[in-house]
Amino acid sequence: MRAGLARRVRRPRNIAAILAAISIVAAGAFAAARRSTVPDLPTALVTKGAFVDTLEIRGEIRPLKSIVLSSPMQSGELQILKLAKSGTMVKPGDVVVQFDPSTLQRTIQEKQSELKQADAEIEQAQAQTRIAKEQNATAAMKTGYDIERAKLDVSKGETVSRLDNEQAKLAVLDAQQRERELQVKIKSDQTGADADVSAKRRKREKALFDLRRAERGLQNLQLRAPAPGMVNILPNFRSGSMFGGQQEFQEGDRAWPGAAILELPDLSSVHLEARLDESDRGRLQRQQDATVRIEALPGTDFKARLDSISVLAKVDFTSGWPPAKNFDLNLVFLDVDARMRPGMTAVARIATERVPDVVLAPAEAIFQRDGALVVYKLDGSIFVETPVAIRKRGKEQSIIDHGIEPGDRIATRRPPPELMRRVE
Repeated sequence: MRAGLARRVRRPRNIAAILAAISIVAAGAFAAARRSTVPDLPTALVTKGAFVDTLEIRGEIRPLKSIVLSSPMQSGELQILKLAKSGTMVKPGDVVVQFDPSTLQRTIQEKQSELKQADAEIEQAQAQTRIAKEQNATAAMKTGYDIERAKLDVSKGETVSRLDNEQAKLAVLDAQQRERELQVKIKSDQTGADADVSAKRRKREKALFDLRRAERGLQNLQLRAPAPGMVNILPNFRSGSMFGGQQEFQEGDRAWPGAAILELPDLSSVHLEARLDESDRGRLQRQQDATVRIEALPGTDFKARLDSISVLAKVDFTSGWPPAKNFDLNLVFLDVDARMRPGMTAVARIATERVPDVVLAPAEAIFQRDGALVVYKLDGSIFVETPVAIRKRGKEQSIIDHGIEPGDRIATRRPPPELMRRVE
């Protein structure tokens, strides 16, 4: 009886031992499985190579050479009636801009009427001058007859009374005075007639000049392409508002004399215009190579070279207050793509420094803790917080002096506490 009771007591103890052993094995298996499982967190590989520090500059594609077509200077009101679209390929002589000719056509009709009226007035003045000359000639002839008749009466001498003789002498003097007055009047009439005709001729010349100018202005209302190229419509500086930026010229817009409407760029050689911050001026110099990525042409990198940097900085009031000072920078493309268009936005990457044969880690994988720089190195299924020393830090990569080695994998995002082990 005692033996049976002992067996019943030992059986539960054996079962408990077995369950404990199973739990230990399961925990070990779970821990091993956890150590062998790679956590779901982005990582990067530590490498060894050349460190290249780059500077990114944003700019706009512009042609090195272009032909700008502007609105005529003396063509009155200028309203765009027809306008070629941006990107249109044109040949020499093609009409690219047509302004509304109605105003100039009315001006031409008015000036033609003024010219005809001036011709009629001149003809009328000349006719009146001829009539006045004929009347003066008749009066001069009559005055000459009066003088001769008065002299004839004086020549009678003693055959007439002394009183009649004196009256005849006075008649001669009176006729001669009238002749002198008539000569002055003829001269005055001639001078007035010449002045009147000259004024009317000047009026005619002005009307003719205005007519010729209006006709030339009418011919200038058509802007033709002087060379083959692709049309690029320029912004209308009077279209900007407080709610939006400037817009390109459109059909129906009113232009001002001399306004730049469009350009025909030479796409065989284009460059990138950009603004360089004053703090980065000392990092760049001419003839440095660059890689350009155009936003409208994704997936393609273009080679370029730094051509020039302005000597003086310009104040940029669009960047807020206080305004920044920027330098104008030009990058010339070494390989030109036919898909490039003026106005496209591009980002240039220029190598400013190169350090060979160093340990490199992504800049985004370096974090700060308690004022020290650390990385999170992957060890099995956890990340070990490891202090590092950095010689130089760039925008994308950093030079590591010690702390990690090439081939180590580090997290590019700070791990959660359950996946991290800190080293004191």
